Amino acid sequence: MHQQPQDVATMVFDWGSIKWLVTPDTVTGAPSSFGEVVINPEKGHERHVHPDADEVLYVIEGTGRQTVGDAPEFDIVAGDAIWVAKGTLHSTFNTGWKPLRLIATYTPGGEENALRGLPGFVELPAGTNPTWSPNAGRG
Repeated sequence: MHQQPQDVATMVFDWGSIKWLVTPDTVTGAPSSFGEVVINPEKGHERHVHPDADEVLYVIEGTGRQTVGDAPEFDIVAGDAIWVAKGTLHSTFNTGWKPLRLIATYTPGGEENALRGLPGFVELPAGTNPTWSPNAGRG
């Protein structure tokens, strides 16, 4: 199956956006989820946990700070990979002036559905691009 970003909905939050290109709900037989995360400058998400899925993050572009479990916070840059075991608290914060872009995977897939319950969640239909402003955080 071939999936392009403009063909899928966008999850939008006050800190950024996510496009899930592969999920068990959208691709028959997919055992995992795969998406691109954009965290806006000087934004980030609260520490949270995925109780039923391991997560892998791969930094495509930008700079940030990451937490995983009880370990000290650490810097992340393009090319870094981070593994977060299921049930482990973690967070990501953009420390740069441009968007922090990551690839995120969940194994098993489906954990992305819990994101719909977060405060301020908005889903933009396929073909609609999110916008960012320092005041609003989403568009």
